[in-house]
Amino acid sequence: MQSHPFSIDDVVVGRSSRMRAVFDYVRVIADSDSNVLVTGETGTGKEMVANLIHQSSGRRARPFVPVSCAILSENLIESELFGHERGAFTGAIKDRPGRYEMANGGTIFLDDIDDVPLAMQVKLLRVLQNRTIERVGGSRSIEVNVRTVTGSKRDLRTMVAAGTFREDLYYRLNVIPINLPPLRDRREDISVLTEHFVKRYFRMRGEDPRPVSPGVMQAFQRYPWPGNVRELENACERIAQTCNCEQVKIGCVPVSVLFHKHAEAAEPIVETHGHPSSVSLDDRLKDVELNLISWALKVTSGNKSKAAELLQIKRSTLGDRIKKLGLQHLEAAEGVELAD
Repeated sequence: MQSHPFSIDDVVVGRSSRMRAVFDYVRVIADSDSNVLVTGETGTGKEMVANLIHQSSGRRARPFVPVSCAILSENLIESELFGHERGAFTGAIKDRPGRYEMANGGTIFLDDIDDVPLAMQVKLLRVLQNRTIERVGGSRSIEVNVRTVTGSKRDLRTMVAAGTFREDLYYRLNVIPINLPPLRDRREDISVLTEHFVKRYFRMRGEDPRPVSPGVMQAFQRYPWPGNVRELENACERIAQTCNCEQVKIGCVPVSVLFHKHAEAAEPIVETHGHPSSVSLDDRLKDVELNLISWALKVTSGNKSKAAELLQIKRSTLGDRIKKLGLQHLEAAEGVELAD
């Protein structure tokens, strides 16, 4: 069965000139059968680009099989990639195809190729050259028609020079190179991605998306995002799970994003609520306190003792703050019953 036509324009991962250049390049190389090496820091979207290549190619109706080489031990990786025959080792009670056989006719994505041990690199090189695999414990060659896309978070040329990565395998993999820029080098994409992820996770929570305040966007633009798009997505998911405001505000932002070493000398982020000439510290603190207490009460189903424990304060202190903030309405608004 043919898959639905796929458009790169449907993928929301950024609209910066650097990402548009990547998408344009994917369009050019998608139908080639040559190996592709996608490089970039952790969290930049290497698997997304590999899938994009597959879905834009003539192989789209066949499987796309992603494999994280980093999580496979040296003893397991050969069996995982190439399969094994019954009796090949203890626990091999039946024949099992590997990921290359599963991907036949389609694309395999070997992420973290820089973590593959040297002994396995030799076997992988043979597969790429001959387009055949041998299962562990087997003796017959099995032909596979698979396009190999690999991902690396490290510079493989440096590894080649250090003797930790085979030079011949590097050249075999690096026929078509694609480098993904870190999020800090394409900050114009941060607002697009934030809106996209916030909408996605509020809808997954079964709620209408909330608008994101300018102060939150300012905080996100300041943050260096060492975990790149993956970290930004994680932050947006956390906001959707904890935000009880009508608008995503500073008080909803993870503390790690607000307070980091790069923000120490920066001007404070101010959400003035329509009063640009003044800043109320009390209002800012109230926003943070309101959001955190509402979240704690919600996740503990209104149990004030458990909520106080979660917030690391006394139960009596929590009770006083609930009254001060006027959160007695929470039972009606959120469908929870405030209990001791």
